[in-house]
Amino acid sequence: MDQQSSPRNAQGFEEILQYLKDARGFDFTGYKRSSLMRRVDRRLSQLGVEDYVEYLDVLQANSDEFVALFNTILINVTGFFRDPDAWDYLQSQVVPTMLAERGPEEPVRVWCAGCASGEEAYGLAIVLAEVLGIDEFRQRVKIYATDVDEEALTSARHAVYSEKEVQPLGQELIQRYFEPIGGRYSFRKDLRRSVIFGRNDLVQDAPISRIDLLACRNTLMYFNAETQTKILDKFHFALAPRGLLFLGKAEMLLSHSRIFDPVDLKRRVFRKVPSSRVDVGSVFGRAFMAERREPDQIDGLRSLAFSAGPVSQVVLNGEDVVILANQQAKHLFGLSDRDVGRPLRDLELSYRPVELRGYIDQVRTERRALRIKDVEWQRGPGELLALEVHVAPLLADDTVLGVSLIFHDVTATRRLLTELNHANQQRESAYEELQSTNEELETTNEELQSTVEELETTNEELQSTNEELETTNEELQSTNDELQTINHELRERSNELDDVNEFFASVMSSWPAGVAVIDTSMRIVVWNRGAENLWGMRPDEAEGEHLLNLDIGLPVAELRPIVRPALSDPGYRAEIKLDGVNRRGRSITVRVICTALHDRSGTPTGAILVMEPNGETET
Repeated sequence: MDQQSSPRNAQGFEEILQYLKDARGFDFTGYKRSSLMRRVDRRLSQLGVEDYVEYLDVLQANSDEFVALFNTILINVTGFFRDPDAWDYLQSQVVPTMLAERGPEEPVRVWCAGCASGEEAYGLAIVLAEVLGIDEFRQRVKIYATDVDEEALTSARHAVYSEKEVQPLGQELIQRYFEPIGGRYSFRKDLRRSVIFGRNDLVQDAPISRIDLLACRNTLMYFNAETQTKILDKFHFALAPRGLLFLGKAEMLLSHSRIFDPVDLKRRVFRKVPSSRVDVGSVFGRAFMAERREPDQIDGLRSLAFSAGPVSQVVLNGEDVVILANQQAKHLFGLSDRDVGRPLRDLELSYRPVELRGYIDQVRTERRALRIKDVEWQRGPGELLALEVHVAPLLADDTVLGVSLIFHDVTATRRLLTELNHANQQRESAYEELQSTNEELETTNEELQSTVEELETTNEELQSTNEELETTNEELQSTNDELQTINHELRERSNELDDVNEFFASVMSSWPAGVAVIDTSMRIVVWNRGAENLWGMRPDEAEGEHLLNLDIGLPVAELRPIVRPALSDPGYRAEIKLDGVNRRGRSITVRVICTALHDRSGTPTGAILVMEPNGETET
């Protein structure tokens, strides 16, 4: 229920949030109001409280109520390897790449933010142990698992889970990383020492620093856009250079592309974008000092180093004249020594493979480097190259001396990524189209900036809607668990009722005399096998019929005097003998006993007729 449709006082709701912040130190003002109201309304319904003002009085008077409210607001729904495809990608691609970028003995620091009851923290431990090996994991890895819920942290520290909770890991990982204890499973103690649990409020507390891998899955979706931005800035600060961010499937970061680069958008893996800028002025200063000492040697080394560079590079002076071009650039773009010294605008390079002049002007104006991704160039027949262009200003004392153009050939990388994603193209086509649109918009000039902002706003709304749906799914999962428990109890009660009904049917079928049970309207409710054998009428023919309308060999009209009193007097009992004809056509004398039928309170609900033949004679 959102704030507009809630019948309760919205001002009272804000007063509750302010009280929790002032008196308890928990700031929920950054949470999304719609989902937060749903959780608080659920607690009010459980207590039977009508409005927020009344509930604020309950909070102030009862200190235990805060714990119950806190557990209701924080939906601690988690599990081992939720979204298995993302975890497989983390283990097979992300973690090996991250370890390859670090030394063989360099420590690995991991932060699991919003760890709830610990399944994701121990899942990260399993992934790293699988890649590194048990011994190297114990020596190098530290996992910091944090949450704002102390009760969940206490459960996580115990590291004991039920068979159902560890089932997603599979038997092989369960046997390798867990020890069975009394029908439950405990995480290995030697690996448990590498996982450190602590309380941390993502909104108010300082982040952990120098983190190589930060996992925060399906936690950001509970916060509003402003709070998400603050938390992501903290994450950016916490991550080491080239650190990785692993988010949940409901979180996209489309509006934070300046501080995180996507590694794999489908699996929500992002890499930190460095915020620092290389000031080449100091480098030139040191080179000039060395040049004054050994000018010939320095010039020769500088020229050889630049020319032998592994990537194509072209350097422009302040007038956009080409002053340097290394061998890779000459080979790639067909440049010659005669082109050095010519203005860039006179060269085909200025507009092919990509229009560079607009980017060069932007770099000079903003005094910061920029990157142009996904540039495709048909170099020749059958040769399609994929390039990534880096345009950087060359600064000295905050003055732009020139511009450096670096062209990375990423054709091989693009080919591998294309082959890897080919199987998933149909499912990802809609998202890739959105990503492609964003990348194209980023390469346009300032005249299209307003269009970019409108699209980013639309993306934020889509992300918010997606997060709302994910929150609803989490709540439905919690409700589903409760319904499963109720269904189990209902099945047990149903089985007990079936046993009682079967026992009752057995008693009625085993009773030799004819038995008929009628309701207060004198309609047949039960007609046992003895009555069927006596009169030749099956139960399905008799049940539902009026007693006095039965067409059997007994004068049923004569039963009226003894049946009528039984329908009003719970203690009534009478007996009568009647002559009749049984199903074999023989005359018999039947002893009919009528007893009142009543419920536990003594209210008459019908009558029981027992029909016992005394003997039969030939007709």
